[in-house]
Amino acid sequence: MKNDLNNLMEINIQEFQDDLITWFKNEQRDLPWRKDQDPYKVWVSEIMLQQTRVDTVIPYFLRFIEWFPTIEDLAEANGDKVLKAWEGLGYYSRVRNLHSAVKEVKEKYNGVVPSSPKEISNLKGVGPYTAGAILSIAYGIPEPAVDGNVMRVLSRILSIWEDIAKPSSRKVFEQAVRELISHEDPSAFNQALMELGALICTPTSPSCLLCPVREHCHAFDEGVQNVLPIKTQKNKQREVQLAAVVLSNEKGDLLIHKRPETGLLANLWEFPNLEINHPIQNNRDEIARLFEKDLKLNVAMDRMIGQVEHVFSHLIWNIKVYTGKISSDFIENTEWKFVSLDDTENYAFPVFTLKIIKLYKDYEKE
Repeated sequence: MKNDLNNLMEINIQEFQDDLITWFKNEQRDLPWRKDQDPYKVWVSEIMLQQTRVDTVIPYFLRFIEWFPTIEDLAEANGDKVLKAWEGLGYYSRVRNLHSAVKEVKEKYNGVVPSSPKEISNLKGVGPYTAGAILSIAYGIPEPAVDGNVMRVLSRILSIWEDIAKPSSRKVFEQAVRELISHEDPSAFNQALMELGALICTPTSPSCLLCPVREHCHAFDEGVQNVLPIKTQKNKQREVQLAAVVLSNEKGDLLIHKRPETGLLANLWEFPNLEINHPIQNNRDEIARLFEKDLKLNVAMDRMIGQVEHVFSHLIWNIKVYTGKISSDFIENTEWKFVSLDDTENYAFPVFTLKIIKLYKDYEKE
């Protein structure tokens, strides 16, 4: 069991590359961002795939490219439309950073994604993994693209006992890729490592008997493939109780609120909501008083129509959903507006609000 890269000396790197790339070219999934090696499409796909499953990403990617076929289209797009295209994918800072970065590419690089590691790494939201993925996949530059998948695969192949949850461990794996990567076809090599982690060298119960590089794998040889990688557990998510209210005016339109420009779920629309910290606040009248005190909304609460849960990486929101009426003297502004239920389709909402909309539509049908 070694914590360094000594096991690299025991691998025939050329055979490893050949076995891995041959398998990839024969077995790779038919994914829309693999149709060509357009740097923009590679970039969009890699941002979408962060912390999101491939099957989930595919329809979003197709719609996003349909709406914004080129860097110029995305750079010139309205921010609300960009958020709408991303609606439901979560981690919205990813698309806000992408939008900012493509504007810089349009202005500074004439719409061409830079092929220099230094220049591409200076773009907003482009970290070491994304930079390496774009440079290797789109431009054929032998740069490492190390994510959790790749760290898991290499921890087993090279029997690396570093904790992959620690940021400092990334350097070990980046160095390993630099030693192993094919300079003839870095695009296929990096994609093959990712594909191997997704299809064969999975987090639990890896399919070692199907693995194209099993003969090179030290963990398989030592019988520790189910022990590696070493990964410490994250802190437990904090649970938060909230109340949200679907407020209608005399016309039946619904009041929505735009979240601040920074912070969690920035610039997305939602129904009025607030945190509930005390059991007595489950009382409808008490909740109405809180909405008046904290959000300056004069509301008449109707009834609770259900509850939705939304899970973040660090939080779990448990949201009780109410209906109610808003006073007729409420004045709209840039942050608050009335929309019909049908018109909610034209606004970008976080997933928890989409759940509330569905709950409300079901309630209205009753």
